[in-house]
Parts: sequence; structure tokens; C-alpha cells
Amino acid sequence: MLSFMSLLILLCCELNSGQFENDSQSEPLCPDSHDLQKEYDAMKKKMEALEKMLKDSQTRLINNENKITELKNEASMQVIFSAAAGGGSSIGPFDTDTTLIYETVITNIGSAYNKTTGVFTAPVAGVYYFSIFYHAGGEHEGKLLLYKNTQLVAMAFDQRSDSDTADNGGNAVFLQLQRGDQVYVHMAPNSHVWRNYKHTTFSGFLVTQM
Repeated sequence: MLSFMSLLILLCCELNSGQFENDSQSEPLCPDSHDLQKEYDAMKKKMEALEKMLKDSQTRLINNENKITELKNEASMQVIFSAAAGGGSSIGPFDTDTTLIYETVITNIGSAYNKTTGVFTAPVAGVYYFSIFYHAGGEHEGKLLLYKNTQLVAMAFDQRSDSDTADNGGNAVFLQLQRGDQVYVHMAPNSHVWRNYKHTTFSGFLVTQM
């Protein structure tokens, strides 16, 4: 099948051959086929360039829409958790630092706290508030260490005592976190806490995004 360009050239040739024979000075009705081909190729390149620009604009628009949706979701995000060390009567003492796993989840809006590992992972950058509380006996010291990644940021401590049969301790802190930062609690070596009746808890929430 002949292309549009080929049909146009043939038509021009027919018109040129049918010109008035007695008018030898008349201009051809159709320009040279080589010039037509050049014009056609130039128009084709322009169309291809315009199509590429349109596709690029559509891609940028889709990316911007996705980014706006992501920002809206982050702006409306709520992060609140509270968990307790449930189960038996006590945890510890251990010979080394041990991550305290709060298995009984009370609240976990945003699902940022992992009850299997005991680790909170920040879903968005911002300022967060964390608190730890414990109840323990006096036969061993009570010592909890709150970490941001590998940095010790707060501690709750009470020394061993033969006369004091029960100890309570706690602490709280505001932390500026980046997305993916982790916050968790360690028990110091030779320390212990009671976990029955939800005496020992770990809580936190997002105050504001940054």
C-alpha cells in the first residue's frame, strides 16, 4: 500500500504532466518531490519531539500526584503505642545487656512497635515522646536503659537493697527521630523487673512531624 507521501508525489506528477501544453512558462503545480520529502521528514521529527514532550509531561504529572498523595498520608499519620511486659512473674537477671520485649500490646496505632522484637521504628521523621516504667524487687538492682539506635538516651535505676523489698522506677524523654530510627529498652546486666499485672511498660507517641 502506498504511503501518504508517495500518493502526494504521484498526484503532483499527474498534475504537472497535465499542465497546459501551450503555457511552457507556467510554474509547476507541485514542488520537487525531494523538497516535499524533506518537509515531510521535518514535520515527522517535530511530531515525534512533541509526542516525547507530552509523555514526559504525563510522567512528571503522575510522579507529582503520587508525591502529593504520599505527603497527605504522612501529614495525617498518627503514631501511638503502649505495651507491657506480660507473662510470668519476673524477667532477669541476665549476664549481659538484654533487649526487654514488651509482649502485651495495649495500643499500637500506626503499627510502629514490634511486639516480637521489642523495637519501635519511626515511620516518619519528627519529634516523639517515650516513657518507661518498671516495678521490681530489692534482691537485684532494677536498671532499664532507653536507646535511640545505639545511643543511650535515658535510664531508670534503683540499686539492690536487703531492706527494700519492692522498687519502682521510670523516666521519659522527647526524641527527634528520622524515618527508620529505632528506639528500644535494654535491661542492664544483673538487673530484673517484674512483669505480672502490667507493672512494667514502654510507651510513646508522635508529637509533631519535621
